[in-house]
Amino acid sequence: MDRLANTVRPYAWGSTTAIPQLLGVPPTGEPQAELWMGAHPAAPSRVDRGAGPAPLTEVIAADPEGELGAPAVRRFGPELPFLVKLLAAAAPLSLQVHPDREQARAGHAGEEARGVPLDAPHRTYKDPNHKPEMICALTPFTGLCGFRAPEETAEVMAALDIDSLKPYVDILHAHPEADALRELLTAVLTADRAAMAETVEQAARAAERLSGLGGPHADAYAAYAVLARHHPGDPGVIAAMLLNHVRLQPGEALYLGAGVPHAYLDGLGVEIMATSDNVLRCGLTPKHVDVPELLRVVRFESGPPAVLRPEADPDGEEVYDTPVDDFRLSRHVWAEGAAPRALPATAPQILLCTAGTVRLRATAAPAGRPGADVSLGPGESVFVPAGERVEAAGAGTLFRATVVV
Repeated sequence: MDRLANTVRPYAWGSTTAIPQLLGVPPTGEPQAELWMGAHPAAPSRVDRGAGPAPLTEVIAADPEGELGAPAVRRFGPELPFLVKLLAAAAPLSLQVHPDREQARAGHAGEEARGVPLDAPHRTYKDPNHKPEMICALTPFTGLCGFRAPEETAEVMAALDIDSLKPYVDILHAHPEADALRELLTAVLTADRAAMAETVEQAARAAERLSGLGGPHADAYAAYAVLARHHPGDPGVIAAMLLNHVRLQPGEALYLGAGVPHAYLDGLGVEIMATSDNVLRCGLTPKHVDVPELLRVVRFESGPPAVLRPEADPDGEEVYDTPVDDFRLSRHVWAEGAAPRALPATAPQILLCTAGTVRLRATAAPAGRPGADVSLGPGESVFVPAGERVEAAGAGTLFRATVVV
């Protein structure tokens, strides 16, 4: 197994303290939004096998089957198909949605055929892959996810008592669900920007007032006021009112499939996703918003957010069940003195400690790879190639990321 040296991404929405506190290091004063673990080309983890640090991308490329295993290479190609992150949000992320595989392949091929540069601001499809993802809360974590029932959204908007929102309320009452959601999101994103800025300002004041009155939507109104402070005049503030407001407790997770609009608002969590950069933004961002393509990708159906709680198997591994094969996330929680557990060796793994101390012992390594013992503290991680058997123990929490093959 290889201890990982990982890169912090300093996005402006990131917390200045959450990741340093987890790692037990002094904060730098700058935002530390995401700590990446994996082989994403933009910021691959580094490993040292005796010849100095090397990007995990290069290590895998030199021997894909040796590192990932033949089944994973046949299923996903010669690249690690998932990326793990520690995500620390102190301000709202953009409101966004991800395509499914067919949409991604078609969109990527179309932009390639039109000669749109990969680094162009208006480029949407950076690769031909889908991007399902999941966030597992380490602290209380808030976000927006999926459309709430239109009648509930109508109630939320009507309570703001703003004239410019009343036509939107009428749309929600007058049409079938999918038609109403599509028409309303289209109207919000294509509205006159000056008029929309005034609507957002009025909505922010009303939401601030309503958040102090209590009731079932108080937290949601408080979130809208925060969104407006961070993104004054942005149509995404009104679009956010169409979505479920979600609060996760530590250990709970939120799965986000293709076509589901979402935004993370606040908190620290472990995020896992398919390795892709395909994002279509709906708002809360200065970046490009491709409205026609967005409307083609969004799934206009309401429902409760897919909040997951782990289910323990007989060996004590707590699994977050998702409908994709690109990643599988689980956790092990040990009390002091608990028996060691053997981890499966059928596929590549990233192991991340988030609390306490976890001891890892390589009990069987592929030919040419010496065994090793590693002790992990909070925020520390290792890459375990396919075929390497590892036994884990200690007093702490270990997240295990792998693939289904």
